[in-house]
Amino acid sequence: MEPELIADYECITGENPLWHPLEKRLYWVDILKGRIFRYDPITGKHEICYEGEKVGGFTIQKDGSLLLFRTKGNVVIWKNGKSTTVIKEIPEELENRYNDVIADPAGRVFCGILSEQFKPGSLYRLDTNGSITKVLENIGCPNGMGFTLDCKQMYFTDTIPAKTIYLFNYDKKTGNITNQRVFVKVPPTDGGPDGMTVDAEGYVWSASWDGWSLVRYTPQGVEERRIHFPAKQVSSVTFGGEDLKDIYVTTAGGNNKAENGPGAGALFRLRLGIKGMPEFYSHVQLK
Repeated sequence: MEPELIADYECITGENPLWHPLEKRLYWVDILKGRIFRYDPITGKHEICYEGEKVGGFTIQKDGSLLLFRTKGNVVIWKNGKSTTVIKEIPEELENRYNDVIADPAGRVFCGILSEQFKPGSLYRLDTNGSITKVLENIGCPNGMGFTLDCKQMYFTDTIPAKTIYLFNYDKKTGNITNQRVFVKVPPTDGGPDGMTVDAEGYVWSASWDGWSLVRYTPQGVEERRIHFPAKQVSSVTFGGEDLKDIYVTTAGGNNKAENGPGAGALFRLRLGIKGMPEFYSHVQLK
């Protein structure tokens, strides 16, 4: 139950940990500093592999490249240090940036966009042909997403002020989400739900921003366990390793460890013997 420190780059907003099954490495980002990192658990080596524009989230394409979601609605395919534009910008999002994304079972990507001017955010769906559609609006802070084991329902998190994980009906054929309802409403005195993932038993793991913890919920939305971290802003979680039994957790606030804890901004690992589900590849093509 004790988190193992893997790497500490003092991230301001460490986020989007994602296991790359083709490379057998873990990737994660520091959104505000525009950095992407990768870690090889076999060698123990970790490094910065990208420095540039802010990256609010990314997915892994089926060919192993990364699909980067940046600012102003910009989306690029990044491979071997080179970027190819999928979407240059979204006119109504020029002052905003992406915040948390997930590939769906059909290779589309659901991508949240956050206003940095404290205005409502939105959720978009990027289809495999490169077209993008707004599917939700008036969101406080779009965040963690995931799918139930039967892929018939989708989780979506609104961190602040809603402090809620929602559940939708999800149609794999069309990518439509309907019938929004509350899965978990976090108490006002607790941190806000942030990044999330679903394990092989269908339980939901949710990072607690300002809550110093990672929470596991049953498929019915009941808290099953809570793991504490030496970081106030626990930001996201994913499963990795060849057997998907390593739990990787990102944290934020590394620019102020005195307030946010000695582990703020670091990447941690847990080994609890619980297996995760493989994340889906994105299949987004150039227009």
